[in-house]
Parts: sequence; structure tokens; C-alpha cells
Amino acid sequence: MTVANILQMLGGMAVLLLGIDMLSVGMEQLAGRRIQTWLDRMTDRRIKAAAFGFAATTVLQSSSLLMVTMIGLINAHLFTLEQAVGVMMGQEIGTTLTGQLIAFDVGKYLFALLVAGYAIRAFKAEKQWQAAGTAILGVGIMFLGLETVKSGVASLVDEPQVRSWLAAMGDTPILGIIGGTLLTALIQSSSATSGLAIALGLANAITLPGAISLILGANIGTCVTGFVVALRSSRSSRRASVAQIVINLFGVALFFPFISPFASLLARTSGNLGRQIANAHSIFNIAVSLVLFPLVPLIVRIARALVPGDDREPPRLTQFLDDNLLQVPPIALTQAAREVVRIGKLTTEMVEWSRDALLRCDEAKIQAILRREDEQIDPLCRIVEQFIDRLTRGSLSESERQRCFQLKHVITDIERVADMTENLAQAGQERARDQVGFSSQGESEVSHFHSLVCENWALAVQTIASEDRLSAQRVKEAEDEIDIMEKELRESHRKRLEAGICTPQANILFIETLRNLERIGDHADNLGVSVLRT
Repeated sequence: MTVANILQMLGGMAVLLLGIDMLSVGMEQLAGRRIQTWLDRMTDRRIKAAAFGFAATTVLQSSSLLMVTMIGLINAHLFTLEQAVGVMMGQEIGTTLTGQLIAFDVGKYLFALLVAGYAIRAFKAEKQWQAAGTAILGVGIMFLGLETVKSGVASLVDEPQVRSWLAAMGDTPILGIIGGTLLTALIQSSSATSGLAIALGLANAITLPGAISLILGANIGTCVTGFVVALRSSRSSRRASVAQIVINLFGVALFFPFISPFASLLARTSGNLGRQIANAHSIFNIAVSLVLFPLVPLIVRIARALVPGDDREPPRLTQFLDDNLLQVPPIALTQAAREVVRIGKLTTEMVEWSRDALLRCDEAKIQAILRREDEQIDPLCRIVEQFIDRLTRGSLSESERQRCFQLKHVITDIERVADMTENLAQAGQERARDQVGFSSQGESEVSHFHSLVCENWALAVQTIASEDRLSAQRVKEAEDEIDIMEKELRESHRKRLEAGICTPQANILFIETLRNLERIGDHADNLGVSVLRT
């Protein structure tokens, strides 16, 4: 056994993993928002959850990645444990497609894939072509890694130690299961472990029973990533991780006594050992999913029993965000937008409260505004902005990157509007403290102006959620009305001041109120413009 042979095999594994990652990135960009659409359509019905699991794993090319994303969705209270277990059933099937792809012995065609993928990326600027080029290049790199592994393995199997170890996995399957578990836990990719087993098969370096035991171990090892992440997460996330372990351990226990007859059956599916190994992975995972699919409620009860405790979790400042979602940018971006809209709606309530805070000197509304600004809006804006900053450092399409920039600008506008409502609440405090009165006409004008501004801000926030250009145009038109009304109210107030109806202190508060409301209108206009520019 030489160091060069070992390095060649390890290098081939690294290239294989790189290819899988590039295929994942390309497929993810091709799918784009469809991943989020699939998620939105998923209901508590198990069949839809399984369909989402299959589709998402096919796109992401990683069951571990999807599991981490599910943990993020559970932490953000967007996924129930029952939904997560349903997704796992489809995930088990989707993860076998990579193995089926790898089992194609492309050999001389891999360089054509590399050239085609690179050419598309180099000469096609459109984002969909770029994504397709990345996926094709990833497939080519994946096969290049596979060929490198095969070449390294061919040299290593001549060594008596390696030959005896590979033979032992066929004779003693538990050794292969342990090896597959440890390898998958180390590289965090069951697809790569399956690829290695297929490469060994294509090089005739392993028996079919030995390869099956490796694949059984890979199914256990793929649980490690989710388990480690869930340890630092909510109780519901830990239950989901335990459910995944229960599913895969059950599957291995179900097939373990029948590895030899299972291998005999698989030998009839193809004359190619690599394809037989890929079929073993597919048949095993599909069979386990079909057997366990009706037992989802039982698996949920087992997970709850193994991780006991109250389902209620401590309140979280954010509702839709979790750092684990960053693993899948389209989902992370959609959830960030939802969080931004939620903060916008919180400020809409503050704008509504500010009417009574200012005109009625309502102390309860004043304190509610001040508390929300300090305890919710400021920290929420900071958290979301940091989340978006981390998101932009990932692999995003140009449209996704522009959406991130848009949301950051929206956050700034929302924070400024919260500041304006705080100013209005403090003006109400000043009126109450110094007994400053507005004339009945002035109070009526402020109330009417406030209603127009509040309605337009609420519409602007909703426009960010819907990205509806027609609504955005209405926001801009309403802002023009706000500007005209503000000038009219200033003129009307000037006349009252000249007539001696208003006191100097009332004059200052009235003008400041108009300025704050007009600025809220400006920020609503900014939101409308941001939608029109996308």
C-alpha cells in the first residue's frame, strides 16, 4: 500500500464531493423559488410531505442538508414533527438518485460533460443557463472523481490488507455497516459513501454483500449531521433527529438478516456490479419508506417518548428565522422576507397607536410604542439585517442577491418609521405634561392626515409581501397626495397662528407632527419604489 495510492483515492473522494456540491448548487439555482413553492403547498397530509422530501432532496442532492433545513423550519415554528417525519419518507427515496446517476459508467464521456458545463457557464450570461452549466459541470466533476477513486482503488486492492478488509465486509456485514456509518459521519454525505461503494464495485474490488453493508451503514451515518445540529436546537428539533435515527435503524435492522438473499435478488437486476449496488441503495430506501409510511404517527409517538418534555418552547424574538435555513438560500430568503413583513406589520400597529398617543395623550398607547420600539423593533431589525448579510455571503442568483439588498433597504425604512412613531408618542407625553392643546380644527386635520399616512404605510408593507407592482404604484400616488396635504395643512395652520388661535408650543408640536407623518409617507414611498425597481 503506497501513500500515493491512498492520496489518489482520497483526492478522488474530494473531487466527487466537489462535483456533488456543484450539482447541488446548480440544481438549487435552477429550481429557484420552486423549492419554497413546494414547501408552501405542503400540508399535514403525509403524501404531500413525502413528495416535498423527494423533490427537495433531488434538487439539493443531500439528505443531510435537507435535514438541517428541516431543523431550521421546526425551530422557526414552520414545520411540525409530523410533517418532518413525512418529509423524511420522501427524502429517503430522493437521496438514492445520486447513486443511480453515479452508476452510469460514462468513462470517455466525462470530459464532454466538463467541456459542455464550462462552455455554458463561460458563454451564456442568463442565470438559468449559468445554473444549468454549473449542474452539468458538477456531474462531469463527479464522474472525474469517481474515475479517480476507481483508479486508486484498483492499485490498492492488490495489497493483501486491503483485499482482506474488503472481503471481511462481505463475510461479516456488521464491519461494513460500521465502516459506512463512520465514513458518512465523517464526510457528511451518504451519496459520497454510496459513490465509493459503486466505485469499488466498478473496480471489482468489493462483493455485493460488502457493498450493501456499506450502504446500510451510510443510512445510519447520514443521521449524525442532523443529530449534532439538533442538540443545540429546540426539543421538537431533537425529536425530529431521533425520528430520523429510528427510521434508519429500523431499516437496517429489517434488512440486516437478509443481506445474502437480498444480494442474490439484486444480482438479477443488472449484469453490472456498480448498477447492482445503486439498485441496492434504491430498493432498500424505497422499501423502508413504504413499510414505515403508514406508521408515521407511531414514529412520532416514539420520538416524543424518547425526548420527553413540554412541547411549548420559550418565546423567540423572530418567528421565521433560524440560522440552519441558510443552508438553502431560496428558503432562507423567503423566510427573511416574511420576517421583514412581520416587522413592518408591527410598525403599522405602532403608527395606528400613535394617533391616540398624540391626540388623546393615551398613556397606555404611549408606553406600548416606546416598549415595542426598544424591545422588539430595534433588536429585530438588527437580527434580520445580520441574517441577510450572512445569506448574501452564500451562493445566490443575481435576482436573489437583489432581493436581499431590497430587504435591507426595507429594514432601514421600517426602523425609521418606528422612530417616527416614537417621536409622535413623545409628543403626546409632552402635550400631557405641559397641558398643550390643539384647536379643534387642528386636531381634526391631524387625525385625517394621520389616517391617510397610516393606510398608505400598511399598503406599502403589504406590497413588500406581495411584490405587486400595481399596489406599489398606488403607494406612490398616495404619497403625492400626502405631500400636497402636508403643504395645505401647513398653510391652514399658519393662518390659525396669525389669528392667535394656536400657542407657540402648540405650533412647534403641530409642525413636528406634520413632519413626522410626512416622513412616514416618504418611507412608504421608498417601499413602493423598491418593488417597482425589481
